[in-house]
Amino acid sequence: MKTNDSEDDTNNENPVPKAGSVLYGVEDVPSLPLCLLFGVQQVIQCLDGPLAMSFILSGLLCASGQDDVTYTLLSINMFMAGLATIVQSMFGVRLGVIQSSSFSFVAPIVAMMTLDKWSCPNHDKEITGLNTTKLKMDEDEIWKIRMREIQGNLILASITQIVLGCTGVVGFLLRYTGPLTIAPTIALIGISLTGSLIDLCKPHWGISFMTMCLTLTFGLYIGKLKLPLPAWSKKEHCYVVRFPVFQVFTILLSVGVSWLICYILTVTEVFPNDPEKPSYMARTDARVEVLKTAPCFYWPYPFQFGMPTFSAAGYVGFLAATVASIIESVGDYHAAARIGGVPPPPPHAINRGVAVEGFSSIISGMIGAGTGTTTYSGVIGAIGITKVASRVVFMTAGFVMVICGVVGKFGAFLTSIPYPVVGGAVIVPVGMVVAVGISTLKFIDLESTRNLTVFGTSIFLGLMIPQYINDPENANVIDTGNEELDQVIKVLLGTSMFVGGFVGCLLDNTVSGTDEERGILSWRKRNITTFDASGRDASLSMYEYPYVTKYLRRLRVCSYIPVSPTFDKGMNVTCSRACCRPKTKRNNMSGEANLNQYAFDNTESFAHSASLDVKL
Repeated sequence: MKTNDSEDDTNNENPVPKAGSVLYGVEDVPSLPLCLLFGVQQVIQCLDGPLAMSFILSGLLCASGQDDVTYTLLSINMFMAGLATIVQSMFGVRLGVIQSSSFSFVAPIVAMMTLDKWSCPNHDKEITGLNTTKLKMDEDEIWKIRMREIQGNLILASITQIVLGCTGVVGFLLRYTGPLTIAPTIALIGISLTGSLIDLCKPHWGISFMTMCLTLTFGLYIGKLKLPLPAWSKKEHCYVVRFPVFQVFTILLSVGVSWLICYILTVTEVFPNDPEKPSYMARTDARVEVLKTAPCFYWPYPFQFGMPTFSAAGYVGFLAATVASIIESVGDYHAAARIGGVPPPPPHAINRGVAVEGFSSIISGMIGAGTGTTTYSGVIGAIGITKVASRVVFMTAGFVMVICGVVGKFGAFLTSIPYPVVGGAVIVPVGMVVAVGISTLKFIDLESTRNLTVFGTSIFLGLMIPQYINDPENANVIDTGNEELDQVIKVLLGTSMFVGGFVGCLLDNTVSGTDEERGILSWRKRNITTFDASGRDASLSMYEYPYVTKYLRRLRVCSYIPVSPTFDKGMNVTCSRACCRPKTKRNNMSGEANLNQYAFDNTESFAHSASLDVKL
């Protein structure tokens, strides 16, 4: 029997682990057993999204206490999250990201359901607000008619999102984004999740902190410890390989250990048996009824609740939520690329990612998920802990979520994980998201008063304004005289990522400063330099479609399509522009420095830097 150290193994199944890099890069393919384990680990981290959304929606749809409605919504959201993740990983931005229920749509749903005609009926189930006609409805029709209104407006808003992505509007705006726009946007993504984490952890802070400590222990203190594991290959037969188990399975191990401890404390009656007490939710049997009542199989299909309905007010509200979701996703794409050790996504990848999210949200509207899909921020931060950024792993996680949505008992079993365990396991990854956002500032001049002012103002306003807008006491503070416009403004100003990113972008592009001071030169240069510590190819080819792109390059028309991997329009910017002029003496610049100085704002141009019409 042979003994192999994983440091000497250079194949895809055991990539070389180096300090500061990921163990499995975006294009690496782990073995099937590892893919399944890694995939389940990713699913556990994003369970709180569909789970919380199903409970929130059931209450807004006047179906509180109806377990069958809650589970139906949970199955649909799990199924849709898996399907959207698979499509995004294969055809969208092509990074390791998880798509899940977007909470940006909760605000417009709440606003819509507060209208008189959608107020919940009394116990005799008589509704008098629809078309001024008194209707007698059964229990199912009460929530289904509201769901149909949500479905219709979600579909319309998602069509608009596809248009924004396919026309290249989002990619065009990227030329005005730099570190001082990306940093507050990504940082505020994590900071804005503190409220959700508090709701998960507050049933039992002790269990949550224990889970967090286990995550830190497995990921940091003993993460580099390699355990000997048996392995077999056709060439070497049986042998022993040393593998960093604690690092790559950090979340899975911490959740498993905490779940086991909660089970022991449940059977020994340490946790209270009274549902009225907060710590009851730390019991492993707190949601056992879901497991008992869940059907064996459930297959979501389009328009299962009836044909969707539409309204102008609902569409405008959902459109505002869509804009907020796009901003959040663009920040998530950059965070995923940075943590995964790959170049920032070029405009064509951003355009595809936004368009694919719009497509997935249309499917969500058709099958009745009640909300669109967006990139799940917490899982991105976990990449920095587990060191697993493989696209195939995230596709596997998508298939697992589809199975959870279709196979009822399997999904119900995963949802039985106590809330404090899920909350504690997500604390460290969410903190990583904040840290990654702040680390983007390394490209700028941190001794510049201008830069510190821009970043500080962006963060402060990104925290202060949403907190003020979302305060129930200030529910009527926005009053333009137009209800639809009020709803749009409330959703946008109530979103931390939008406020912080917008303020950062506005100040960075209007306050005078050199490109070097703003970090533009080093930020753009990063796209054409190899920065993966493991020595992997850092080109932008990972954002292209394998086997297909070479044929698309032969079709000139594809270079005009914003979602095509060969899209290169908007690049022909002359060097006479002030923003493109070098700030140093030309005669002291090397050819490579010239290329970096003359590089322009469109991030994709660096993938095609060889075609620039610049005399060196």
